[in-house]
Amino acid sequence: MLKLTKKADYGLIALKHLAVNQAGGSCSAKDIAECYGIPLPLLSKILQKLVKGGFLRSEHGTNGGYKLARDSRDITALEIIRSIDGPIILTSCFTEHGMCSHSERCNVREPLRKVHEGILRLLSSITISDMSQDDRTDPELPSSRLYALGTAGQAQDLRNKTI
Repeated sequence: MLKLTKKADYGLIALKHLAVNQAGGSCSAKDIAECYGIPLPLLSKILQKLVKGGFLRSEHGTNGGYKLARDSRDITALEIIRSIDGPIILTSCFTEHGMCSHSERCNVREPLRKVHEGILRLLSSITISDMSQDDRTDPELPSSRLYALGTAGQAQDLRNKTI
């Protein structure tokens, strides 16, 4: 099962929070943690990692906290996930070594590579700004992202299934 780690999930939550509340200045780690029920020590480590990655700025002082270092339209979900968790690997076929005892006879390596690339394209097409949009009344918006996974026919098949 492909699943985001809690760290990546919390990082995306924090960035979305900062993008939505950027007009109000910076936000403290404590405020974000309390707002979403995230353990403060863990969130603090994640935020520091995002500062080191150039996604956030840390401001010290009584009114300090965290702010986005880049425009939310220029920060993708893929960048954040990679920054926090490292590379996204669907199967061991896609690591540096990329070989297993079944490599020569494997009949799913190429289809899985396409799925892997589709997931990466999808994550790289979703920005923090996209995630921050409250108005999700457009029924075509979520399904339009599925086209990143492959052909229109494949996307149509995906829309007819529960994902």
